Amino acid sequence: MGVSALSPTSFMGSFSGLLQVVFLLGLLLLLFKIVQFYLHRLWLLRALQQFPSPPSHWFFGHLREFQKDQDLQKIRQWVEEFPSAFVLRLQGNEIHLMLYDPDYMKVIMGRSDPKFHGNYKFLAPWIGYGLLLLEGQKWFQHRRMLTPAFHSDILKPYVELMVDSVQMMLDRWEHVSEDSPLEIFDHISLMTLDTIMKCAFNHQSSAQLDRLSSKGRWFFHSCQLARKHTDRVIKLRKAHLQKEGELEKATSKRCLDFLDILLFAKMENGSSLSDEDLRAEVDTFMFEGHDTTASGISWILYALATHPEHQQRCREEIQSVLGDGASISWDHLDKMPYTTMCIKEALRIYPPVPSITRKLSKLVTFPDGRSLPKGIVLLLSIYGLHHNPQVWQNPEVFDPCRFAPDSDRHSHAFLPFSGGSRNCIGKQFAMNELKVAVALTLLRFELLPDPTRVPIPIPRIVLKSKNGIHLHLKKLQ
Repeated sequence: MGVSALSPTSFMGSFSGLLQVVFLLGLLLLLFKIVQFYLHRLWLLRALQQFPSPPSHWFFGHLREFQKDQDLQKIRQWVEEFPSAFVLRLQGNEIHLMLYDPDYMKVIMGRSDPKFHGNYKFLAPWIGYGLLLLEGQKWFQHRRMLTPAFHSDILKPYVELMVDSVQMMLDRWEHVSEDSPLEIFDHISLMTLDTIMKCAFNHQSSAQLDRLSSKGRWFFHSCQLARKHTDRVIKLRKAHLQKEGELEKATSKRCLDFLDILLFAKMENGSSLSDEDLRAEVDTFMFEGHDTTASGISWILYALATHPEHQQRCREEIQSVLGDGASISWDHLDKMPYTTMCIKEALRIYPPVPSITRKLSKLVTFPDGRSLPKGIVLLLSIYGLHHNPQVWQNPEVFDPCRFAPDSDRHSHAFLPFSGGSRNCIGKQFAMNELKVAVALTLLRFELLPDPTRVPIPIPRIVLKSKNGIHLHLKKLQ
């Protein structure tokens, strides 16, 4: 008895029935997602109901408030209106609590909550999982291993490398017309990249020369080029150190670079970092020590340009310390108190990292009694904290005296390098570079703002300007 072929009518009926099943399953999945979305949103709103929230759209949240790059102005408005914290609704279920109160900051930074990787995950393919992105025990191990790399004995020789990079940049600025304003952020970014290349690899980078020549490219290309060579440099350095006697020679060098420190570092069990971990830590060091420092230097110079009386007082102090010399050493760095006060005040007004995130790993109770459950995402607004009128009187006024030696302030009122156990491990390295760049620049140039192009600060991973930072450079005799 033969098998009869499936008739077209039967086939269409079976296919139609299959489509109906698929459709119903899809509909059920959609309904499940909608219910899940609704319940999670309801949980978030209930968990955050103790905190105020600015009026928002039912679906777009506060996104419409952040238009035309007015984010920071809106944050300043809400910081003044809502004490301590407010609920920020971005879109859908992106509902977070923004903090800018020093007591709140102290509580959160004293814990070990992980970062909210939704804000950082795009960095992983570039810099890997180094200190910036690591969590838990592995982060703790790496932090302990890397801490000796930022000891003063290691940092001292770096000052000379910083001087070389800054002087190269200033030499280029000598050829800029005083009548033509210069966009400084681009130049400073390449200078800090030069410094990092020297300190990380003992590598003499030509990034500044390449960028400013006819063959120049956007400075991020230099970062990407350095990223590609990280593996090769690590491999070559390890091969050299494996030769008999090379370890002793390396440790007796006048200047150990960051890669040397990583290669010699040992965990408690005696093991070394894997090649992947080495690459991640080197790339993290380059990323964090390049872009954030460039932001800090650029905004500091802008702040001094717009406050000539403070600029001149800094210049006179630097001249009294350095005399006729055109260089600066480690011993000079602590002999410029007023310049340091101005640097800190500029970092207050223009924090290089405007905000950081945390995702609560357990319940937290703040000093005022309000609590939040596990799973809530917090936005710790460094910018909001630094512009909080309840913390800083007249916060928009540039007043270096806030940082006078006898000044009194909350331990968590000023956090340009974050705070707690996850504070910036390279903060002393960064401060040294800020001082070197400011001191050498003020010795050679008077800085004047360009009134036709006032910078518009925008919060990205680092604080940048939508329209660049343009200054007139007047050469000094």
